[in-house]
Amino acid sequence: MSVLVVSRYVTRKADLPSGEPIIVDTKTPVRAIVELWRLGIAPEDILLHLPHLNLAQVFDALSFYMDNQSEINEYIEKNRIPDNLVHPAILGH
Repeated sequence: MSVLVVSRYVTRKADLPSGEPIIVDTKTPVRAIVELWRLGIAPEDILLHLPHLNLAQVFDALSFYMDNQSEINEYIEKNRIPDNLVHPAILGH
């Protein structure tokens, strides 16, 4: 398995077909952290949702996002669940 470290806590693994950036030594994609942050969740509170991470990893992922927004936004869109597959109670309908 080939690993390309992009920053201190962000990496890409050759065995992931998409090459999507993830947090080193986890399977957590950067997009998961970004999606929580874009919902208005403070970096410190992201740890409540992803307790296996530490604050440095969260901030590094957000920093990576700031430098690579279009790429991460593409991963977010590719992995978005269509509204017709989400229960109406979750959508607030």
